[in-house]
Amino acid sequence: MKRLLLCAVFVPILSSGQVALPRLFTIYGSSSDSTVSGLQSNTIIEIKNQGDSLVWLGTGRGLSVMDSTEIRTFYTTPSLIPGEEDVLVPYGGVSAIAVASLSTSGTDTVIVAVATSEDGVSTGAGLALTFNPGDTTDVQWRYFSQPIDSSDDITITWGDQTLQALPITVPQQNVTYDIAIGPSYYWITSWAGGLRRLSRWESDVEWERVPLPMDDQSEFLCGDSLEEYDLNPRDPPQGQHNHKGFSVLAYGDTVWVGTANGINRGIVNADDITCIDWIHYSFPLSGITGNWVVGLAKQEWNGQRKIWAVTLRADQTGEQNGISYTEDDGETWFSVSQLRGERGYNIFCLDSLVYVATEKGLWKSEDGVNFALFQPAVDAENNDQILSNHVYAVLHDVRPYWGGPDPGSLWVGTGDGLARTPDPASSESIWKIYRYIDEETDYYAFPNPFSPLRDNLLDGDGYVRFRYNVQNSDLIKVDIYNFAMEKVVSFNYGRGEGEGTLKWDGRDSNGNLVANGVYFINLFYDNQNHWVKLIVVK
Repeated sequence: MKRLLLCAVFVPILSSGQVALPRLFTIYGSSSDSTVSGLQSNTIIEIKNQGDSLVWLGTGRGLSVMDSTEIRTFYTTPSLIPGEEDVLVPYGGVSAIAVASLSTSGTDTVIVAVATSEDGVSTGAGLALTFNPGDTTDVQWRYFSQPIDSSDDITITWGDQTLQALPITVPQQNVTYDIAIGPSYYWITSWAGGLRRLSRWESDVEWERVPLPMDDQSEFLCGDSLEEYDLNPRDPPQGQHNHKGFSVLAYGDTVWVGTANGINRGIVNADDITCIDWIHYSFPLSGITGNWVVGLAKQEWNGQRKIWAVTLRADQTGEQNGISYTEDDGETWFSVSQLRGERGYNIFCLDSLVYVATEKGLWKSEDGVNFALFQPAVDAENNDQILSNHVYAVLHDVRPYWGGPDPGSLWVGTGDGLARTPDPASSESIWKIYRYIDEETDYYAFPNPFSPLRDNLLDGDGYVRFRYNVQNSDLIKVDIYNFAMEKVVSFNYGRGEGEGTLKWDGRDSNGNLVANGVYFINLFYDNQNHWVKLIVVK
């Protein structure tokens, strides 16, 4: 089999959020038992609402859904058959979700993309589509393999022309990072696979490759002479950064696509609805902060439409991470000065409100200019807290079931769990935190192994959390020993409301990070010692 190698790529494929993938785990099931109760991962990179109360969650351990107050996670399997239906979803972690309830079809729709890793390489594991998401106990999913080409697919037909194309023959480095549902097509974007679409109304069709402008093209119109065109996602000079897809937004006759070389606005051609007229916006000519575009959102308020984009630094001098927007469908672009330098993941808009999920936290604006930063969520009632500044997904839910239309609920997805507040107007709201809990074990440490340099980073410090099951004690005494049973640190944890979670920052009594190795933690409560073994790997 011909293998496409994309070497020396100018941007890293990170490990969180859109473009970035969560740590990947898998749970297996059978057709007789399609879901398991609760979250199975604390990494939440997608949040979508649907119907009266459903909340779909893309996690590092598969697809979860909250139906009323119960969260369930779908079992996965690596042995699905393309084109056939099953109650299980593909093996891997979720990389993208799109939902729709369109009057043109009268059918609710959910489509989810899944990814895994092979020998350290991000790999697309396929997509699953359903039209019956309302019955979460018996969802039937149609499975699609990750779209690839045969080695003979060296051209594609676009409009009335034949274009040269590099076939993408393997799922490696071909992860679906974003999905959009338009009136006629499902749209997906991936690094190697670029932009592809699937007809919503025709059966037994393939995911069609959709060409985008080459890096040096400001437009790409149907009917233009395209003898020199080459659809090729390799790095320049052999290929085109603009053929690496990372985000997509579709509505009406318009499609927006974010790539590794800027933003593309497509309008369905009036004379040939299968063809699209593209305009290409890129740094430095167009005013966006950077050419790596990993998130897109549409805001409509007071008769005005804004398109928002997470525009990150790529490979040109002068580019910056930031948030860019246009008020005139791309003719002019601006950036949010307050968020210049901020590494964003997602944007969510509701009426006048704009939420930006970033590595520093969740930002909120009521005017699109001035942004306020939320503090990481604290669940005071349950002595829990989000041990991460990174926010990957956000949803302001105004459905009546979740307290809407005013104030509604605010959902936040992080690398350390899901949080919801019934008071989105306040940055100091009372939060409810949902996370994975191993109910079969009363006490343990997680993550384990633990890195204080990478795990649960909060204001620069990494933390390991301890699970406990106290019956009577108000105070827990914590003693931590190294492999030689030398005590490295001791502290007490009071279980009073609002104290936060029981955690350790990986430092000894002198404030220094401990060495790599095995550590033994004694949690003393209810007049008993509870020993936990922890591996520290920095």
